[in-house]
Amino acid sequence: MGGTNTEASSAELMIDLIISLDGYASAEGWPGWWGLEGPEYLAWLEEEGKKELTMLMGANTYRVMASLSDQAAGEDSGFSEEEGASLTGLAAMPKVIFSSTLREPLAWPNSELVAGDAVEAVREMKRTRTGTLSTLGSISLSRSLLAAGLVDRFRLVVFPVITGKTGSERIYDGYPDVALEMINSRVFDGRSQLLEYIPTLLSGPPGSRRT
Repeated sequence: MGGTNTEASSAELMIDLIISLDGYASAEGWPGWWGLEGPEYLAWLEEEGKKELTMLMGANTYRVMASLSDQAAGEDSGFSEEEGASLTGLAAMPKVIFSSTLREPLAWPNSELVAGDAVEAVREMKRTRTGTLSTLGSISLSRSLLAAGLVDRFRLVVFPVITGKTGSERIYDGYPDVALEMINSRVFDGRSQLLEYIPTLLSGPPGSRRT
């Protein structure tokens, strides 16, 4: 059954996530990127930031990332040069924030606020915009966009940790069944792995009458 959006569109939608091996987005007491953001990975992030990307996120992700970006721009931020470049670079990128609680004007530069239905807004953005629309964190937003059949690419960077005791924000809870066709893979710094797929939604297990 159905997969990615079949409507003609000018922009591509990508779900972009970082996860632990057991599928958590973060873990209590652990640093960002689980402390494993090596130079190859950070250089790749910097290059990705130069592409024609529009970042999509919810209010919670907006608050966290805007704060980190501001912190990285200050003196004695505590971030490495590579980390700081990655975080401060987000300020210059176009961003769309989906929230019914935030109010304009948003303090983070180049941020557009959308208070309405995120799925319908992204559907329209795919039709009218160019380049790549990419989620940043925002687990529930990503899940909704995938379930709506709007996602063209599903990209993960898997970090080599299991955080069964301290992990938080389980990524795949509430997901539909999805078949994934791998189109790219890469290892960063000999430990973290990029996995990139084209997703196809399933109504049941492969081979069943409901597929």
